[in-house]
Formats: sequence, structure tokens, C-alpha cells
Amino acid sequence: HAIAHIELNAVDLALDIVARYASEPVPHSFFDGWMQVAFEEAKHFRMVRDRLRSLGADYGDLPAHDGLWQAAHSTRNDLTARLAVVPLILEARGLDVTPSLQAKMRETGDLESAAVLDVIYNDEKGHVAIGAKWFRFLCAREKKDPAATFRQLVRANFRGPLKPPFNDLARAEAGLTPSFYRSLTSVSQ
Repeated sequence: HAIAHIELNAVDLALDIVARYASEPVPHSFFDGWMQVAFEEAKHFRMVRDRLRSLGADYGDLPAHDGLWQAAHSTRNDLTARLAVVPLILEARGLDVTPSLQAKMRETGDLESAAVLDVIYNDEKGHVAIGAKWFRFLCAREKKDPAATFRQLVRANFRGPLKPPFNDLARAEAGLTPSFYRSLTSVSQ
């Protein structure tokens, strides 16, 4: 249920970045990328919801949190901050936790749910990569160091420290190197 909630919110967040920042001076491919993310997040939600239904439940049966929207609200006026927090913190966290969740599902014999997470995990690498690409683009345009800018924006717009363990390999494949996030593990707000 929590995964379904995250995926549904991710659809809204991808579409929000397209609509909210429509007047930003960025190439059209920026918006194309986020529309692709929205499409994939909708696919993820459908897959997870179908799995929930096959297990006798449905999305909405349990309460859910609004942490993703809190992050969206705090970055509503700054595209660079939105990219730092949503794809490079929140989506990157999915890269960290999904492999162990898949392993637990396989251990309990839930191979179908693990297979759904395989699709999500592989697509999420691309979503983090899109965020990293455009974050770096905006930093370059403003002649700012991307790693230092990331740390500053996270401190200003994200509550609490980042929580290890980190999937450094998957993060690096997506263009997010440890120089961005390692020093933020002990930062408290």
C-alpha cells in the first residue's frame, strides 16, 4: 500500500514539475523527460495496485502520509530545489531500499511482488538520471558547483539527515555521486 501511494504521488509530482515550471527557460526536452517519468510512474501505480488487488486489498484501504507533497510544497518556487529534493533525494531513496525489499519478498515466496519491484527499480534509475541531468544543467547555466548547490538546497528544503545505507552503484549509474549526498548524513535541521 505504501508503495502504491508513493507511485501515485510520483505521477502527480512529475506532472506538477511540467505545469508549475512551464515558463522556465529550459529546452523542450526537459518537459518531454518529465512526461515520460509521469507515464512510467502511472505504469508503476497500476502494477502495484493490480498486485494489491490480487492479494485481496486495494489502494485507499490504509492511511497514507503526505511527505512527498510536503517536499513539493517547500520547493514550489525553485526548480533547482525541486530537482534536488524530489528526484535526487526522494526517488534516489527508492534505489537504496528496493533491493532489500525485493530480497525479503523473494525470501517469503512473493516472487510476483518482487518482479513488480524489478520494473520499478529499473525505471527509477532513469528518473533519478533525468533529475540529475537537469539539476546539473541548471547549475551549469548559473555557474554553480552542482554538489555544493545540492547540499545547500537540501539543507534549506529537506528536513533531517539523509539515511544510509546508500546504493552507491545505482545512484552513480543515475548520475548522483557520493560527493553530493554523503556529507548530508549527519546534517540535522
